[in-house]
Amino acid sequence: MTKSTPPPLTESQREVMEVFWKHGEATVSEVREYLAGLGRHVARNTVQTTIVRLEAKGWAKHRECGRTFVYSAAQPKTRSLGVKVAQMVDRFFAGSPEDMVTALIEYRGLTEEEATRITAMIDEAAEKAKETSPKKTKSKATRKRGR
Repeated sequence: MTKSTPPPLTESQREVMEVFWKHGEATVSEVREYLAGLGRHVARNTVQTTIVRLEAKGWAKHRECGRTFVYSAAQPKTRSLGVKVAQMVDRFFAGSPEDMVTALIEYRGLTEEEATRITAMIDEAAEKAKETSPKKTKSKATRKRGR
């Protein structure tokens, strides 16, 4: 986990974040209503505490509208998924993304469209890796010898 990556979400925190990702912004009362609509009846104080913890972890943010705080996601949903996938790769595939992808393709397979999109993502990642990898330069001794 890098410094800019917030810690993983608990299940209840993920449920609250899903509200922000789906609806953009919400007050504590609105989050509570959305959760109740999913059959999760949670006390207002529990929702408030969860949101405060999400803000402290860097997942949520708020703005003031009069005396009411309106909350929203501070991180995209892909960041949450990325943290979970990275944990899974470390735990089940000894840190090897290649092993994870191989297992997924061999077990489930890919449609032609999925393969095309994934290939484009891999090509883009390879380009970024080239740009960020350190350039090999000749040492002073090698340059002096004319090599």
